[in-house]
Amino acid sequence: MEKKEVSNELQELLQTLEQQTNWDGRRLVKYDGFWLPEIAVRPIFSAQRYFKAKDSDIILTSIPKSGTTWLKALVFSIANRNVISIDQSPLLTSHPHTVVPFLEFNLYLFQENPHLQDLPSPRIFTTHMPFKILPDSIRESECKIIYICRNPLDQFVSHRHFLLENKIEKDAVPLDIDAAFDLFCQGIHPFGPFWDHILGYWNAGLKNPEKVLFLRYEDLKEDITPHVKKIAEFIGSPFSPEEEKQGVVDQISRLCSFENLRNLEVNKNGYILKVLKNSSFFRKGEVGDWINHLTPAMAERVKDLLVSKFDGSGLIFKI
Repeated sequence: MEKKEVSNELQELLQTLEQQTNWDGRRLVKYDGFWLPEIAVRPIFSAQRYFKAKDSDIILTSIPKSGTTWLKALVFSIANRNVISIDQSPLLTSHPHTVVPFLEFNLYLFQENPHLQDLPSPRIFTTHMPFKILPDSIRESECKIIYICRNPLDQFVSHRHFLLENKIEKDAVPLDIDAAFDLFCQGIHPFGPFWDHILGYWNAGLKNPEKVLFLRYEDLKEDITPHVKKIAEFIGSPFSPEEEKQGVVDQISRLCSFENLRNLEVNKNGYILKVLKNSSFFRKGEVGDWINHLTPAMAERVKDLLVSKFDGSGLIFKI
């Protein structure tokens, strides 16, 4: 399909789609059942048409503020440990979002059809796209998908702080936390509804566990070591007994820890995409911080939502 045809088709599509304003003033567009940031629609449209997954690719997926930055650091370090020594890691001098690019917020945002075929293997990309919206080649190839999710209460609080700090819509007056939470519980938020986003990857993982690895942020916080090993096995690069004896698993865990990444000079200063503060990706990283910002009634509302939406799925969240 020619570039002009894609542009025309997108313009026609946008005119037919329902639109809403997020609590921070950004426009959201409802596409295939999900609320996408308007700025991401064109890049997603392009990625769906042009992205050609390789069987050796690793695709990291999440809803915003669910542990994406941590997952990028971990998977990059695990996948490249035999090529780049840990003490020479690009993560020491570059933000994880620079090291592992987003399809919709980096690569396809700036080019209609970026040339990605010659990137060294394994190519590692990230996306917030729901499973059903992923480019067909990702779902149909042998590439690996790793999904990380988080307790929705912590995810909401983290995302709210992130958007308030970065204020993407400079002139917008953000809604208060009650109004923002109400939209969240209606599923009206970037890449929401959160329950459909999570369930899409959960069900895909149940159907094909060799294709999709489903992780919970809280489990990684509780004990990172078995998850570093699990990720390595999943991508076909398990740690050897010699590596384990030499402490490579622990070295990667320490390099990618929240505390270590937050204290690196590169993550204290500068910006991603000229508008997002590097430091804003490292606020607290705690489990259960929602209790300092949300009421018990709010928590009950989300609990009830999870019970009804996840009923029969086998998926359980500890809140």
